[in-house]
Amino acid sequence: MNFHDLHHGDIPLLLPNAWDVASAVSFADAGFPAVGTTSFGVGAAAGHPDGARGSRDATTALVHALAALPAFVSADIEDGYADDPDEVAAYVADLGASGINIEDSTGERLIDPAAHAAKIAAVKRATPAVFINARIDNYWLGQDATVEAVLRRAETYANAGADGIFVPGATDLAELRAFADAIPLPVNVLVVPGRTLDQLAETGIRRVSTGSLPYRAALDAAVGVATALRDGTQPASATSYPEAQQRLARYARRYIDETRTATT
Repeated sequence: MNFHDLHHGDIPLLLPNAWDVASAVSFADAGFPAVGTTSFGVGAAAGHPDGARGSRDATTALVHALAALPAFVSADIEDGYADDPDEVAAYVADLGASGINIEDSTGERLIDPAAHAAKIAAVKRATPAVFINARIDNYWLGQDATVEAVLRRAETYANAGADGIFVPGATDLAELRAFADAIPLPVNVLVVPGRTLDQLAETGIRRVSTGSLPYRAALDAAVGVATALRDGTQPASATSYPEAQQRLARYARRYIDETRTATT
């Protein structure tokens, strides 16, 4: 089974998004067959606001560090971190990820769909096995946020070689069904509050990403522990130190073994 196959199961692929090695290892240890990165979480962990191509170096380092993860890795690369399609393709080739998310906006403005399609085509030529999840930001940014506008962009990106279409911000079930019915590729959405994977499967959605939700929830949990201790109440339970240490030690051994194998 490859990463592409995971998009054709009975229920949508739930892709948890990690922001560092420990979170990615924890997701894989919990049995998730694929793990994504989150540009917001990766950038924020390094002190950078989301967007503005600020997560490039941290994303590169994280994806390289996850080479030994016993799960497929999909990298969130914002808009490809460049305007030139060949630069984007070279970046993706160096990553070594199983898949990428690449968004059709820069500086919180939609870009010309032809320009985004050129990036997709360049990546597909350079790394044909990489699953290209073409992100359409109309709903996310509230710009030309109509089903018809999304479908026009989706057709352009599918023709350029995209393997999936991601429409973050879309939550209406009728609209999700319209996307899935009209787009001949797996359609990805963010978590839809109040909707289960089974309910989203009924609309034809094939992948659900957590985005930055786990990272933001982790911040809340950390503050909650400190606040509880300060206020004299019982903090939430957590994975024990020995278990967390053993989890990372297992990963480190795999990483060292794979690095040695690659250099011999």
